[in-house]
Amino acid sequence: MSSIVEERNTERMNFRVKPRIKAAIQRAAALSGVDDSEFAMSAAYEAALGIIERHERITLMDEDREAFFAALDGKVGHNEKLRAAFKEYDERVISRP
Repeated sequence: MSSIVEERNTERMNFRVKPRIKAAIQRAAALSGVDDSEFAMSAAYEAALGIIERHERITLMDEDREAFFAALDGKVGHNEKLRAAFKEYDERVISRP
């Protein structure tokens, strides 16, 4: 397993693990031909990217996707609730340049 991260390692992460977890990581690292730290960092990084991607992406079923795009294509009018929301925003939020 080669490291995905090609930038210089400058940050530290320290944590304790159970002996069986350490042994499994060491075995997997040896089988992959890398040291423990590189293996653990690469595996954690790949897992982190996967979790981030799953939380940032929305997958819709066909019916939901059609309803979503139909709503985007429809005309949006400024009704009273929307006007009231804009007014409240203007009153509550102070914009700073």
